[in-house]
Amino acid sequence: MFRAWFPSTLRAKLLLLSLVVVAVPIITAGYVIEIKGRNALNEEKQDKLFGLTRILDSQLAGDFDGLLADYQGKPDDRVAKIAYLNGRLRAITDAVADANPGVGVGYYCKALNAIVTYGPSRDYADKVGLPISPDHPGRRVMTSGEPLVESGLLVRGHIMNAMWPIRRNGEVIGYIWANELSDAIERQTSAMDHAIFVIIFGGVLLGGALVHVMSIRISRDVSCIKNGLATLGLDIRKRIAPLPGEFGEIVAAINAMARALADARTLNENIVNSVADGIIAVDNEGLVTSINTAAQQMMNAPLETSVGQPYQSLFRPGAKFTSVLLDTLQTGKQYIGVDLVHPLATKTLHVSASSSVLLDGSGAVIGAVVVIKDLSEKFHLQTQIMRADRLAALGELMAGIAHEIRNPLTSIRGFMQHLESSDDIAEWQLYAPLVIRQVDSLNRIITELLEFGRYRPPRIGFVALNALIREVTMLAGNKWSTEIAMELSPDVPPIEADGEALKQVVLNLVLNAIQATSEGGRIIIRTAFLPPDQVSISVSDDGVGIAPEDLEKVFDPFFSTKPTGTGLGLAMVRRIIDAHDGHIGINSTLGLGTEITLRLPLSHKTSGDEA
Repeated sequence: MFRAWFPSTLRAKLLLLSLVVVAVPIITAGYVIEIKGRNALNEEKQDKLFGLTRILDSQLAGDFDGLLADYQGKPDDRVAKIAYLNGRLRAITDAVADANPGVGVGYYCKALNAIVTYGPSRDYADKVGLPISPDHPGRRVMTSGEPLVESGLLVRGHIMNAMWPIRRNGEVIGYIWANELSDAIERQTSAMDHAIFVIIFGGVLLGGALVHVMSIRISRDVSCIKNGLATLGLDIRKRIAPLPGEFGEIVAAINAMARALADARTLNENIVNSVADGIIAVDNEGLVTSINTAAQQMMNAPLETSVGQPYQSLFRPGAKFTSVLLDTLQTGKQYIGVDLVHPLATKTLHVSASSSVLLDGSGAVIGAVVVIKDLSEKFHLQTQIMRADRLAALGELMAGIAHEIRNPLTSIRGFMQHLESSDDIAEWQLYAPLVIRQVDSLNRIITELLEFGRYRPPRIGFVALNALIREVTMLAGNKWSTEIAMELSPDVPPIEADGEALKQVVLNLVLNAIQATSEGGRIIIRTAFLPPDQVSISVSDDGVGIAPEDLEKVFDPFFSTKPTGTGLGLAMVRRIIDAHDGHIGINSTLGLGTEITLRLPLSHKTSGDEA
């Protein structure tokens, strides 16, 4: 509402400013002067009137009883006494009243309860002998013995009345008054107000005229600067015409800034075009507004055919792709170093993309920008390294298989060589079970190896972890004397996972912990919710622990710290947890025990999900 009537032009604002800066102080000063003048005038009138009352008090020789000492009339004749006192005092009050035109003075006798004299007597002789009303302020003066000034409607009319108590021998015997009509005081005050108003009006008028003249000149210079800035917005190489005074300094600064901006724009364009990474900017509609040289070469998109076109036109028609730039434009979310695949018309480009919104000087969103780094060569090298790693892992796997199979085969060969030349049925009966056990060992190794290498698509569903752990623990704990304690958090929510695979994981961890503990050992299984989107499972034991140098190997295939272990159990655990986008952590102290902690997400990410 305030903006609706507030002036919008500089000239109108200056005029309003003159009203505030010039008129308000002048009017305020005039008002203060007027108030102080009125107060001073009233104080001067009061001092004058009290002065007259004190003169009359000094002219009253003794008291009223002293003046009545020569009275010859009847003692109880009140009227005669008032007339006698009036005759004695009338000359005094008339003299004072005649010396001060417009002023009325007189004596009031408390004992007679009457006005004794009222000067000038030619005007107020009829007031002599009258008592004052019960609420008259004169009665307060005679009661309190204190002087009093009262303005209002009294005996004479609307007056300012100064009343002075007549105190004799410690007793108030009446009071003296001196008053002046309010109309006379008001005429003097009005004359003073008129003079102040003329001064205020003249000051405001003069200030307004000066501001008006100055506003015309200032508006002209401001219009020149405004038009020059509008021209600079279209062509930063233009210059504003010079002006005198401070506005000239402003114009010089603007022109210098324009030159600096022109130089900076040229420098920025050179820098952007010299960067090895591609930079592409789009507006709020998704149209390309800028593309540097590296991006043109990387995307095979010349400047003249790219600027002004939709960002999607840079990719192969009909191809599906993920764009952090378009997502940033729609949601405002910033991305840093996201690996993406860009399907172009003639090739597929592997890139690392970082995107953010573009803001203007006022903070409003005007588009988005993406910086893309070509990772094609790096991707090619990573593919070769992964192939070499797979070959190395295969070699290590085959070496482990060979080592695991060689021992049973050696035993079988030794038994068979011994039995080859033996016809003793007892020896055959003795060694045959040993050979069978070695064959069973070979069969178990092959079975676990096939299970480890067989791919089984996960069957994802909602899994209640606490219930799953109770079920697995009941199956495993019935066969062993080890104590299994559970500390399962009640706030663990269901997760999306393969329940059967997780049963295998928990079972392997529990069995490993049981085998690592001695008779009477203790195992603790814990679960917890890790806000906002993870849960944890930990299995700890107080067994033999793992040596520090073996901690990094326990998840490798065919590595085992147990004499009869195949080394495929924890490898299978790791494979299942990796398939669930989870994490495994191990903490162990030799001789004190081991704790393995699993962290799993609440939601399972399918292979088609985009990062």
